Amino acid sequence: METIEKNKYGLVGKNISYSFSEGYFAQKFKDLGLTGYSYRNFDLSQIDEFEKLILENKGLKGLNVTIPYKEAVMPYLDKLDKKAKKIGAVNTIKFTKKGLKGYNTDIYGFKKSIKPFLKKHHKRALILGTGGASKAVAFVFKELGIKFKFVSRSPKKNQLQYTDLNEKLMEKYTVLVNCTPLGTFPDIKEKPTIPYAFISDRHLLFDLIYNPEKTAFLQEGEKQGAMIRNGLRMLELQAEKSWKIWNSK
Repeated sequence: METIEKNKYGLVGKNISYSFSEGYFAQKFKDLGLTGYSYRNFDLSQIDEFEKLILENKGLKGLNVTIPYKEAVMPYLDKLDKKAKKIGAVNTIKFTKKGLKGYNTDIYGFKKSIKPFLKKHHKRALILGTGGASKAVAFVFKELGIKFKFVSRSPKKNQLQYTDLNEKLMEKYTVLVNCTPLGTFPDIKEKPTIPYAFISDRHLLFDLIYNPEKTAFLQEGEKQGAMIRNGLRMLELQAEKSWKIWNSK
């Protein structure tokens, strides 16, 4: 039992029983022949439970962070990686001798998973949602030279609201990325309220959700002839990047 305590990892989030991470890392430990390693879900009803989690789990080496705490967890950390600080969101935490350090591996995962599917005409993107994951998506689009607009139910300056989306805008912005939790299991019929009728075969729809495999958002895009991708590959990539960070010197 003590060996397990020495090599503990986990996922911090809310209502995360559906998450793939626990099974993914259990399989990874098995494939690598690692004994005394564990990965579990830490389902927090609110972020102020984070301190108690840390105090009660002395063997923790690393954590992943998901919705809705990628931004809220930051004040509890001792240090931030440059990119995580610039983005303003953390999805990976490493336990170091100097305290907790936050990283963002969503950037790596998103960039590597969307890049192979981008065509020359994919010059503009709509980012649906303004949470922590959307910030990583925006960071990648800046790196790739793709212009983007955030779409929000409560838009701030220079952001769009869903009712702003018309035929002209939809024709102009040919990459659509869902960064909201809408459509996640078990609420699989939910989807962002965009005018799907204006989607064409020139569009690429990317959903950060991976459960279900094909969300209502992606199904609507597919009906219109768009190219569609879910978030599973992104999640696998960011998980591998997290593992490298946790095991780096």
